[in-house]
Amino acid sequence: MRLDKYLKVTRIIKRRTLAQELCDGGHVFKNGRTAKPSTQVQVGDIITINYGSRTVSYKVLAVADFADKKTASSLYEEISDPQ
Repeated sequence: MRLDKYLKVTRIIKRRTLAQELCDGGHVFKNGRTAKPSTQVQVGDIITINYGSRTVSYKVLAVADFADKKTASSLYEEISDPQ
C-alpha cells in the first residue's frame, strides 16, 4: 500500500493530500530514509513524521485498504519520542 494512503487510512494524518505534502516536503521517513508518497508500506516498517519541533514514530502492525475509527489504531503502534 502507498505511504500516503496508509497514513490516511490509519488516521495518523487526516487527509491524503496533506500526507502527500508532508512526504514531498521531506518530513516523513520510512526506516530512516526520506519517503515519497508512493513508497510501499509493509508490516514491520517504522514510519517517522516530523511535525515542526515534534517527532513521532510509528511501527506498522497491519496494512488494510479500509479501517473505521475503532480499528484504525490497531494498524500501528506509536513508538515513544527519542527526545
